[in-house]
Amino acid sequence: MMLEEVIEKGSLALGYELNEEQTKQFIIYKDLLLEWNQKMNLTAIEDEHEIGVKHFLDSISCIKSEILKPKGKIIDVGTGAGFPGIPIKILFPDIDLTLLDSLNKRINFLKEVGNQTGLDNVEYIHGRAEEYGTNKNYREQFDYAVARAVAPLNILAEYCLPFVKVGGYFICQKGKQLDQELNAGEKAVKILGGKIEKQIDIPLPFSDIVHNLLVIKKINNTSTKFPRKAGKPSKDPIK
Repeated sequence: MMLEEVIEKGSLALGYELNEEQTKQFIIYKDLLLEWNQKMNLTAIEDEHEIGVKHFLDSISCIKSEILKPKGKIIDVGTGAGFPGIPIKILFPDIDLTLLDSLNKRINFLKEVGNQTGLDNVEYIHGRAEEYGTNKNYREQFDYAVARAVAPLNILAEYCLPFVKVGGYFICQKGKQLDQELNAGEKAVKILGGKIEKQIDIPLPFSDIVHNLLVIKKINNTSTKFPRKAGKPSKDPIK
């Protein structure tokens, strides 16, 4: 099955109908991903069908949270090659998107994707979550934070929740390991001002993969103790 068919039929199965322009943007994104992957490590997946399912449809599945709106401010923390932030932006072009990653080479790639696909209102930041989470221009300034399995939940919550305003949401994409992370993760979420609202199983179209979507609501301000200095959340996670 061609990539075009995968993303069009797959996104429809997830509850969203792509228009022609959006399909084109995904194809440009795929071409750039494969081109840049020859000179830097962006993805281990190089088969077009697999890119469509495991990167694009997986990112699009964030809409199953049922709390993402077509407008608002979103930060993608540890975005890597742009997942899930850029596919969400392609779906909802009116959102303000911030892409944060600690590797400048990846940020350069993301800027090229933004330019080639014509995405507006995207901010590209080379930096660490621990650093920007204490910056008053970013701390508790976002309606949504998203992240795709960049760390265990209790670490990821410390990276992401400081960015979310009270009343906003952290949408966390996880695989099968989520159940093992929930005990320590739930405590960390509470300490950081959040509350786990729902856990959704997402079967990815055209595969036997089932991913988890964890929806966390920000109900209190995050203590100024968090996030801790760079490296500390991963070395000494909240327990």
